[in-house]
Amino acid sequence: MPEAESYYQLARRRGVTRRDFLKFCAMMGAMLGLDAAEFPKIVHALETKPRLPVIYLNLQECTCCTESLLRSAHPLISDLIFNMISLDYMEPLQAAAGKQAEAARLKTMKDYPGSYLLVVEGSATLGDGGVYCTIGGVSSTELLKEVADSAAAVIAFGSCATNACVQGAYPNPTQAVPVRRIVKNKPVIDVPGCPPIAEVITGTIVHYITYGKIPELTNLGRPKAFYQHRVHDNCVRRAFFDAGQFVESFDDAGAKQGWCLYKVGCKGPTTYNACAITEWNDGVSYPVKSGHPCIGCSENNYFDNTPLYTHLADIPNDAIGKDADTIGAGLLGLTGMAVAVHAGMTAVVKNREKNGKDSHHDKNSR
Repeated sequence: MPEAESYYQLARRRGVTRRDFLKFCAMMGAMLGLDAAEFPKIVHALETKPRLPVIYLNLQECTCCTESLLRSAHPLISDLIFNMISLDYMEPLQAAAGKQAEAARLKTMKDYPGSYLLVVEGSATLGDGGVYCTIGGVSSTELLKEVADSAAAVIAFGSCATNACVQGAYPNPTQAVPVRRIVKNKPVIDVPGCPPIAEVITGTIVHYITYGKIPELTNLGRPKAFYQHRVHDNCVRRAFFDAGQFVESFDDAGAKQGWCLYKVGCKGPTTYNACAITEWNDGVSYPVKSGHPCIGCSENNYFDNTPLYTHLADIPNDAIGKDADTIGAGLLGLTGMAVAVHAGMTAVVKNREKNGKDSHHDKNSR
């Protein structure tokens, strides 16, 4: 297979139609929040640029991020790993093992210095010299430093890579640390989630291929296109939250009617992710829509912050400072006041109309 083959050339060779290719480009542009004028740039980049060499490292993790990525629902997205990029090293998928596998990694580093993308799943470990995670006889920390040193950019994929996740939870016996803590000399893109939505990394890679640079990031180093809104902001249960209608237990009447899950631990009001917009399984659903509260898996230290099924002390929105027990009463109080004011104003108007009629009648009788 020619190394200079573009994504489009390979896709056509594998039977992908021009129509499906353009649909994929349009979908990626929409996911990234790009203006329609940027669409031709995505098409041109994927038509002409050679496939991007990628080294994928699996450090301290459970491989759920890999599982999420490989189960992307959209037909073209599911082929991302094998079509759009040249995946030169990834332990769970590669046929090679041992010295042959490491030789493939070293060859990519030698042939494409400063031109390959490094994707890291899992946390590095500092405890006892990094002995708790070693690959090919090298500690994960040293391996990460070595591969990142020649990379163009680094994507920390999943909460283990962005905030150390469960490994970094108290008491953190391995001294697990996020990728950003180790890699200081390269741009690092954090893509948190346990696991992240697969389309997020797809969009991030498409942006990099199209523009030759990392996408705009939030102040936490995450792709802004996917992490600028709270799950709460676009939640299908938001209307019930605003109305003060909360599920008290998972089998109560409110749960059966789809009420807000805030009281049973939903962390949607403090969690920034695309779950409520992009959703999972080809846009079918996401945890809150399916009846389970958001656990805030994309936020730093979420394992240590609050028990998963304990609700936050205060509601962090326009009703800040109020809890779930008082917001409903407050809304009802405002509604009652509005009804009273409306009734009062109606009475005033009717009284004026009556007085006007009486005055007119008096004039005509004179």
